[in-house]
Amino acid sequence: MQSSWDEELPDCCYEQKQPSLIKPCSPTPNHILYLSNLDDQKFLRFSIKYLYLFQKCVPINLLKHSLSRVLVDYYPLAGRLKNLQSCHDDDTNNNNNDDKLQVDCNGEGAVFAEAFMDISAQEFLQVSKKPCKSWRKLLFKVDAPTFVDAPPLVVQVTKLRCGGMMICTAINHCLCDGIGTSQFLHAWAHFTTKPTSNLPITPFHSRHVFKPRSPSSHLSLIVHPAFTKSVDNPTTGYNSLSLSQYLHSQPLVPVSLTYTAANIVSLKSQCVPSIKCTTFEVLASHTWRSWAKSLDLELTLEVKLLFSMNIRNKINPEIPKGYYANGFVLACAKTNAKELIDDNLHHVVKLIQEAKSSLTEDRVSGILSLLGDRNVRTDLATSLVISQWSKLGLESLDFGEGMPLHMGPLTSDIYCLFLPVVGDSNAIQVLVSLPESVVSKFEYHMNKFLDSNNVVVATNNGEKGDFA
Repeated sequence: MQSSWDEELPDCCYEQKQPSLIKPCSPTPNHILYLSNLDDQKFLRFSIKYLYLFQKCVPINLLKHSLSRVLVDYYPLAGRLKNLQSCHDDDTNNNNNDDKLQVDCNGEGAVFAEAFMDISAQEFLQVSKKPCKSWRKLLFKVDAPTFVDAPPLVVQVTKLRCGGMMICTAINHCLCDGIGTSQFLHAWAHFTTKPTSNLPITPFHSRHVFKPRSPSSHLSLIVHPAFTKSVDNPTTGYNSLSLSQYLHSQPLVPVSLTYTAANIVSLKSQCVPSIKCTTFEVLASHTWRSWAKSLDLELTLEVKLLFSMNIRNKINPEIPKGYYANGFVLACAKTNAKELIDDNLHHVVKLIQEAKSSLTEDRVSGILSLLGDRNVRTDLATSLVISQWSKLGLESLDFGEGMPLHMGPLTSDIYCLFLPVVGDSNAIQVLVSLPESVVSKFEYHMNKFLDSNNVVVATNNGEKGDFA
């Protein structure tokens, strides 16, 4: 029986064999843009790929025109990544081949593809609970030899049989974080509906505000457990070096679970009166524990939870609201598998809260310096990474024909996403990919608390979002 992960969408029929390049509609600064150490992490060398489904199609020429207009303000997205070549290319003892990146703001343009698919919006909604492999055809694949050679922004608009449309975007993560991607998409929608008005948020592109203050040190590495200098050796089985490789060595299938505000209150009830917590803290704790339980980890294995924290106001309170770059660092909670599985939920929540509070201004400055060491990498060996998209306003994008019927990632990975739920601003969708053999166990542990017969009342305590 064919699973939904393998279910095929119809092929896209492209309007033209090659997409067009959308350039800024007026002159933009022509210079090399410095990328901070936050931007230039190997961990971020991928594109954030969004998929939107709309009931009605906006005229393609209008979308092209507004994209051309918004690229005047967001001109780095019309440029190209470049390597800042090392002065020691002939150094045979240098095992690090990751040259520092920068952006050539040359106005070359964003890639814009047009296509048609013989499917209706409602038919797509029936299979949109979680990504499937064939969704990848909804985004034009640029023929680029390396990540650096790919344009920072790729767009595909696919018209549907019913008169609806899908918009897929790939936005280079080295140029911006989740706040930035949402800011850009809303700016594009703004110029589509109000072409002669000013942007509500003006992007600020200089990244020098996050230049490190001091050189990195061994001490910095010790106090920042999200990073490591060690090299993972390819092995088999579960150990401190191979869990990540093990997960990537086999087919993964996406798991999608949605929790209402009442469900979240029920989870929080397991923590009070011992501890007060945010929605992110309790759901991240619950997801981390369920992930560890489903994988049957060795009880002595140290496991980590990595999650992003917005630091725009931790280093420099004068950073403009529109700061357009990566403005987050990874917080890290860690424990051994036995304690993670056996401890009560509120103990795990406390680990996350301590990880957040540990990111003081001095420690953030240390991270900025540490990332200047090209041998330092994000420690993914035994980590679950959670990224929260549910508080970024991504689901409220309107190009003039109404809000989306569906919003989510184009693909699923072992990185866990907390996604917004269209039509329910208080609900959260948890999406993560796992080996098929553990999916049922993960779903069981994630939903076990729902078997309770306790009556809960959804509340809104006005908590602030945790994500960058």
